[in-house]
Amino acid sequence: MTTTEAPPAAPKGPTPAKRTFAFVRNTWRGLTSMRTALVLLFLLALAALPGALLPQRKLNAPKVDEYITAHGWWGTLLDKLEFYDVYSSIWFSAIYLLLMISLVGCLTPRSFDYVKAMRAKPVLTPRNLARMPHYRLGRGKSDVGAEIAAVHKHLSGWRRVEREEADGVRTISAERGFLRETGNLLFHFSMLGLIVFFALGKLYGYEGQVIVQADGDSFCNSGIYNYDSFNAGLRVDGTDLDPFCVKVNDFTVRYTPAGEPEYYHANIQYQSGGDLDTNTWRPYGLEVNSPLRTAGDRVYLLGQGYSPQFTVTFPDGTKRTQNTQWRTVDPTTMLAEGATKFDQPGITDEVQRRTRQLAITGLFAPTSFLHGNVLTSSAPELKDPAVAVDIMRGDLGLDAGRGQSVFEIDQSLVDDGRLKKVARENLKVGQEIKLDDGTKVRFDGVNHWVSLQVSHDPTQGFVLGFAIAMFLGLGASLLVKRRRLWVRVRPGTEDDPGTVIEVAGLARTDQAGYGEEFHRISERLISGQKG
Repeated sequence: MTTTEAPPAAPKGPTPAKRTFAFVRNTWRGLTSMRTALVLLFLLALAALPGALLPQRKLNAPKVDEYITAHGWWGTLLDKLEFYDVYSSIWFSAIYLLLMISLVGCLTPRSFDYVKAMRAKPVLTPRNLARMPHYRLGRGKSDVGAEIAAVHKHLSGWRRVEREEADGVRTISAERGFLRETGNLLFHFSMLGLIVFFALGKLYGYEGQVIVQADGDSFCNSGIYNYDSFNAGLRVDGTDLDPFCVKVNDFTVRYTPAGEPEYYHANIQYQSGGDLDTNTWRPYGLEVNSPLRTAGDRVYLLGQGYSPQFTVTFPDGTKRTQNTQWRTVDPTTMLAEGATKFDQPGITDEVQRRTRQLAITGLFAPTSFLHGNVLTSSAPELKDPAVAVDIMRGDLGLDAGRGQSVFEIDQSLVDDGRLKKVARENLKVGQEIKLDDGTKVRFDGVNHWVSLQVSHDPTQGFVLGFAIAMFLGLGASLLVKRRRLWVRVRPGTEDDPGTVIEVAGLARTDQAGYGEEFHRISERLISGQKG
């Protein structure tokens, strides 16, 4: 009777748990490798390019809309891919977070290795020093102890250890250049700190822009509603801003003969801290590259424009004067457009009041020039100011409960017939228009407005410190050389007294220059009289 043996069972594969663990382990090793960190750093720089090349919605939303309209489907695709909100996009945040994790994973084991290497003694002296890249043999006249003492003196500043060998031989192992690895770690830790504090700055920082009339008008940093636009960090709700006030007394601008601005200066006063309680104003000359720093914030001068001033005399003799900022449409000539809006006083009936509102809209030219009947500007300076205005009367929509631009009227009200044009005229300073109901509109003159930006970043000092540390660490890692030096001193014989001195050196990195340094050191160690 024959029996058939069962075939051996096929080896079992790894369990799902082991496969999952292996996948996580390999992913972590790949993510925390220095190569991956460098790739992510390159990707971060590459991902930041659209933020510099394309308009960003937080900085200039109208410009983004214009770009999308001008580029059709391509502009719409970029919008869907968040290329107009680069720094808050999912893909940019993902690269940012992965880079931070990768740096932490890289630096943690390297830091332990660095501490271990710093605590370790220099390596043993090789048995055959003649095989080292740098080697020199010489003779000394003193005994072994005296020569070793001289070697210690010449190698001050090196990490060194003395050891004894057989037959009275003594050796010194020395190392230098650990600052190279220190600089390397400093560079990477500083980069990590820069990333972390830059992210914290985005969380706890804010930026706001506001237009202030340069005629003694003031602005206070007491809430987000005082700004024309406000970009808050994720942890900022706008209820706890640093309190301070700024008053713009006047503004001076100078232009080159070609019409280019070369000098902006705003004469301002400010108060913060205890000055708010005592109503003390402190003077400051605000310029483009000289921001005001107060209460932990920075106030920048961004630009300037013109505010035509109009006086409206209503039929009952009541006068109202306003100077509202108009938007610059041509920066080369400072041609501006805008709308100055008036509510007729003395009317208590709400329905009637909404039919008697006035808006002065049109163009302003600082140096007026008529191209036919069309007003334009030939230069940005205030040489011959004039306005081309349309007087609109009716319902301005001020009570509609919806926000509207200070620079224009609601065109839908014109289309509905609720706002009608009652006059059109070109006016020089001092000229006026008389409307059909006896209302007079006079162009009084022009004031300046300035655009200010308030920036709050509580981490800017840390970011600057880490940036400086990055450069210092990079310099140390590039300029410092790791090198080793060994000295062996043998006692002489009765026939040949004195000592035999061997000096060998090895550079830990392939950099030129150690040969010359080794020659100088070995010359001092062997001769004993030089250095």
